[in-house]
Amino acid sequence: MKSTSPGLKPVWQNKKLKNQAGIYPAFFFTYMATSLKNLSDYDPASIPENTERTFGIVVSEWNEMITGPLAQGAVDTLIKHGTKPENIHLHYVPGSFELPLGGQFLFESVKPDSVILIGCVIQGETRHFDFICQAVAKGCMDLGLKFNKPSIFGLLTTDNLQQAIDRSGGKHGNKGVEAALTAIKMVDLGNRLPQL
Repeated sequence: MKSTSPGLKPVWQNKKLKNQAGIYPAFFFTYMATSLKNLSDYDPASIPENTERTFGIVVSEWNEMITGPLAQGAVDTLIKHGTKPENIHLHYVPGSFELPLGGQFLFESVKPDSVILIGCVIQGETRHFDFICQAVAKGCMDLGLKFNKPSIFGLLTTDNLQQAIDRSGGKHGNKGVEAALTAIKMVDLGNRLPQL
């Protein structure tokens, strides 16, 4: 990978970014899926213990051929890492715009440790794509801050159907898997930090 600015090294060659333990900060490992990497590959040993946690998953019915495999990836991953099936609360909403409110309903009623919002918006001919994506991203962030619990953004925002297929179990992995792993790690972080 080439640097776009003269004199700047690629981030992984910049020794100043490493902490005292020689570890890069978390942002270094936050990439978008590319043709070079399947981001659903991970080290299972790095996932925290998870047996007593509860999770809500809200899934958009729109683009069901994409959101179905994403939801299944999230459920399978939670169970693989110790979540009891009865502690996974899976609910559907009509479209992606409704995901944040569906998540709020779950936080208020089921009171899970985290909610995962799963949807797919594919670019069309109008600006509808932009409005929906921005609204869901803001709603997801606001939801987590309102309840002080992880609200996980599992919304695919793709230019075309093939990109969505590639990220829902295709060559770029399954973003539902990644959303579930993020939920597990964020719940663990919240539980490890001292409560104020």
